Amino acid sequence: MLANAVALPIVIGSIYQLDYIETAGLIQRTFFTVGIASMLQGMFGHRLPIMEIPAGIWVSVFTVMAMTGAETGGSYTGTLQALEMTMLMTGGFLFLFGAFKVSQKILPIFTPLVTGAFFLFLTVQLSGTLLKGMLGIQSGSGTIQGTTAVIAFLTFFIVLGLSTFARGWLSSYAVFIGIVIGWVIHRLILGGQKAEAEMPLFSLPELFAFGAPTLDWSLLPMAFITAVISISNIVASITAVKQTLGEGKENQGLQVDKGTMFSGLNTMMAGGMATVANVPGATSAGFIAITGQKRKNPFIYAAVLLLFTAFFPPVTRVISSIPSSVANAALMATFVQLVGIAINNFTLEPLDSRKITIVGIAYLFGMGTMFLPAEVFSAMPALVQNLMSNGLLVGTALVIAMEQLWRPKN
Repeated sequence: MLANAVALPIVIGSIYQLDYIETAGLIQRTFFTVGIASMLQGMFGHRLPIMEIPAGIWVSVFTVMAMTGAETGGSYTGTLQALEMTMLMTGGFLFLFGAFKVSQKILPIFTPLVTGAFFLFLTVQLSGTLLKGMLGIQSGSGTIQGTTAVIAFLTFFIVLGLSTFARGWLSSYAVFIGIVIGWVIHRLILGGQKAEAEMPLFSLPELFAFGAPTLDWSLLPMAFITAVISISNIVASITAVKQTLGEGKENQGLQVDKGTMFSGLNTMMAGGMATVANVPGATSAGFIAITGQKRKNPFIYAAVLLLFTAFFPPVTRVISSIPSSVANAALMATFVQLVGIAINNFTLEPLDSRKITIVGIAYLFGMGTMFLPAEVFSAMPALVQNLMSNGLLVGTALVIAMEQLWRPKN
């Protein structure tokens, strides 16, 4: 849980130019929401030992909105306040989908083609941001920091090597080990970051830390689409863990509905706590398989322990000193597996001319959108700006629409 919860807040802190104390606060709130979300899901939601982790799709939304906000003259604080409301709205949609059993009914739209396209667009959209972080390129500066980049790439290859070639616990903790090694080397060579202020020994996570959420109705469609796409992540995680536990498909529909409902509550909580929203992590299946640990009680204890850690800022202060270049490198290494998942989904069924055409059209327009500057949409309504500036949503929505409208002849 700790390894999964550390990297993304540091990456987000770097993107939004948060200072040392603000990043420590973001990590504290992330630990709190991950612990609560995992505990609620394990006890009342899908009731499986699935770790909640900060969601990749939300990192994409945070990244795109940071770029569009900056290019249209907005402030990072204003963007973060809008994101708080977006997560509250997305959580509301997910809760309703689960409560009214809509989740099961929309599952057929998540074909292997849609899932593969989503993971492909996600990795492409975030790879540029992560590579910039690895090279030490700060906002407004195009200079590569040589030593920082070398340490980051060393971290990348350590994580990749351990996850690919190591066995047992070494493979399971590849991200954690890579971050620690990269952090130590960075500290020995370049020194550490000094604390800007003292922190209390004990404190409660702050509610709406970036300010009161701002309501922007143009973000409603993005919230809805993000909620729909998040269901595929919930389904994939539940399916993978049930298979690993040796359970059949009995009650899976009910688990999906309850998991979706509590994911909605957890996403709303993330909006209130001003952190990155969580999703059930499919990597939990790999952890269970490697360790052989199938009981739920240790999982619940771990969630409580992480939650307990969140009340002690000195712990998060130490963790927040992890260099953003190292965190970006560790996260980039995990994306290699996501690319593999995307390709594997594409090849689950034979690629006929229909599927190739659908992927090709979505690829060209989705990827093309990612390279357009945000100001090209400035003359359009805010609703269109928020949707069209996110290549991940554009590409995935195109695949879903064409799959449903262009049915195979047989």
